[in-house]
Amino acid sequence: MIEIVDLKKNYNDVNVLKNINLKIDKGDIFGLVGLSGAGKSTLLRCISGLDDFIVGKITINGIDVKDSIGKNNSELRKKTGMIFQQFSLLNRLTVYENVALPMKCWKYSKDQIDKRVRELIKLVGLEDKLEAKPRHLSGGQKQRVAIARALTMNPSVLFCDEATSSLDPITTSSILDLLRSINSTLGVTIVVVTHEMSVVKSICNKMAILNKGEIIDVGNVDDIFLQGRKSLRFVVGEQVNGASNLYHSDCIKIIFRNKKENELLLSKLSKETDIAYTVAWSSFDTYRGEVKGYYIIKFNIKDKNDLITYLRKEQVEFMEVDDHDE
Repeated sequence: MIEIVDLKKNYNDVNVLKNINLKIDKGDIFGLVGLSGAGKSTLLRCISGLDDFIVGKITINGIDVKDSIGKNNSELRKKTGMIFQQFSLLNRLTVYENVALPMKCWKYSKDQIDKRVRELIKLVGLEDKLEAKPRHLSGGQKQRVAIARALTMNPSVLFCDEATSSLDPITTSSILDLLRSINSTLGVTIVVVTHEMSVVKSICNKMAILNKGEIIDVGNVDDIFLQGRKSLRFVVGEQVNGASNLYHSDCIKIIFRNKKENELLLSKLSKETDIAYTVAWSSFDTYRGEVKGYYIIKFNIKDKNDLITYLRKEQVEFMEVDDHDE
């Protein structure tokens, strides 16, 4: 779907993207995360063809993005849509006219435009706002119009640059629900730039963490968070799970991909073994609608081998945490 090979980009002789290699598969909701200045929005603009780059190659469904920059490449433009933090609607136009604009630019017939616009306005839940102008809409409604407009040409990829950053939590949740629905029902691959970890956990199945223009980690969202990888320090601070002082040789992190898995495990551990332990820390969160998390348990170091043997027998996912995050 999207493949980036050895990408580099400079601004005023400053290397802002360095040797970026990344693959985004069809159907992913892929998060690009990092602190301000990490390069995530610049990377998105390069992928979407809004910015040029000096070295490397980006392809979207086999189309070379670099060859399309500065050209009227209809094939690439029709395959991608983009939504921004500030909505970028034309205030003099109605909701209907804003959504119809891309199709008018491509000279579609009035009947084609009318059918598509009404389909998309229904999809984003704004049937009663067809003739409203942006100044009469809430922030969430404006973003829904922007999403509908981005979908007019049936893109295979939708780029979202901090699309929920200016919205309140309830509105953000509704927009993320809409994007999930678009991904699942229309099969649109979505690339999300955000600094909000709640957005990543809520919507993304995969993520890449950027720091100073480089990708320092990439993988499944729940793997990166549940394992408490060191790369998270660059987006959430020094303590990635609130329990860094517990990482010693007498601690093990037991990971639960489904919260129901933990209901009997600890009681079984007590009943079926002589291993004494205490729960030193626990953390559970929602990832794409599923509750996942972990326990960190402390035990007598002499029982370590027996505990590991038991967990392996029960096919329990765990991590030895000595020196894990020091």
